[in-house]
Amino acid sequence: MNKPFMQFAALSMVAAMTFTTFDIDAYASSNKVTSVLPQAGFTYALGNNQVSLSGLQETVETEKAEAEEASSSVSKTTAEAAESEETVTNVTPLASTVTDSILSDIQSATGAIISNSEIAEEKEEEEDSEEELFKTLVIAKVNDYVNVRDYPSEEDGEIIGKLYDKSVGTFIEEDNGWYKIKSGSVEGYVKAEYCVTGDDAVDLAREVGTRIATVTTTTLKVRGGPSLDDEVLGLVPIEDQLVVEEELDGWVKVSIEEGDGYVSLDYVTLSTEFVKAESKAEEEARLAKEKAAREAATKAAKESTSTKSSSSGSSSYNSASSYTTATSSIGSAVAQFALQFVGNPYVYGGTSLTNGADCSGFVMSVYNNFGVSLPHSSGGDRSVGAAVDGLANAQPGDIVCYSGHVAIYIGNGQIVHASTAKTGIKVSDANYRTVLAVRRIF
Repeated sequence: MNKPFMQFAALSMVAAMTFTTFDIDAYASSNKVTSVLPQAGFTYALGNNQVSLSGLQETVETEKAEAEEASSSVSKTTAEAAESEETVTNVTPLASTVTDSILSDIQSATGAIISNSEIAEEKEEEEDSEEELFKTLVIAKVNDYVNVRDYPSEEDGEIIGKLYDKSVGTFIEEDNGWYKIKSGSVEGYVKAEYCVTGDDAVDLAREVGTRIATVTTTTLKVRGGPSLDDEVLGLVPIEDQLVVEEELDGWVKVSIEEGDGYVSLDYVTLSTEFVKAESKAEEEARLAKEKAAREAATKAAKESTSTKSSSSGSSSYNSASSYTTATSSIGSAVAQFALQFVGNPYVYGGTSLTNGADCSGFVMSVYNNFGVSLPHSSGGDRSVGAAVDGLANAQPGDIVCYSGHVAIYIGNGQIVHASTAKTGIKVSDANYRTVLAVRRIF
């Protein structure tokens, strides 16, 4: 195959990892409230187009430059541009996203002779490369976590970090029933009996990793099928993160509030999220930072001076302060304040509790009334506050995150959320969709 065209297939992936805290080599804990965990530093190249791990950054930069040069002679069709609400359309298509209608343009520009069989062969090679990469992973398979020690011995090895269930490290060597691993900033030994690696890690890696599509355009259309001719199910803002259900040629199937739909690979970047280890020092620093953030949020809520009721037409609404009492938690006050807006409209991009808000705009505006600033992004809400271990441990006021959606937990297994333009702000069962995360502010 022609080299310039092949460069379209480069895609590097970032693995972001998270988990919690405890203290024996393999341990199950009843403490279900965990914290915001670091997401930097564990860069696996897990993209469906990645063929090499070594020299990753240099390779990506080189391939990006060559891809941009090749694509400068390829015109983007008006139909493709219509997938994005942005005026700027200088998005370089990946090899996997090139449609038959523009293959001839690329061939003319690069002199390459490209066949569907060659593309299929390249895709198969990439899948083989990913499988080989997965074989180098060490994945914890325990109830809670396995300790990482500085020496391969429970008696002589000091605990330097924790590798939580389904979290991932890279295999370095085996030493008498211990695996030496590198995960995040932690390098040390874990008991092999609590982890899997090699062939056993391949299927588990696909199971525990979460494939994410991050929107790169201002407003992205999600369609009912993998075609520009299919109806638009919904719109998704820039930087929102969608869980990938299936990867196709040029499209990915994703989950949004309106249902499962498809988005063009031209306007998202794909990554695979794993959990990584955390050192004792990192854990202590994180917990201290979270404690300070919670105290600041609680203080801001208690000092809120918003005592006037707001109105819209013939309806009036109580202020946040009227729900904050000495006998109820601030989280409960958040839930009760939010509930009074049920029945109001959903408006894409909106932040008005009375005249219309989208899902993250609703959550942001509710919390703003309690002195807390949150991002206008469902993806961004996945990293605010402290992590809670599942819906079973959620409390009123907690933020419940889904693929491309976010809501406020109100108790008894229910949420209040700005659902869709058809339904507006409403109450639903919290488990009506797969929950990605539960976050606690107070």
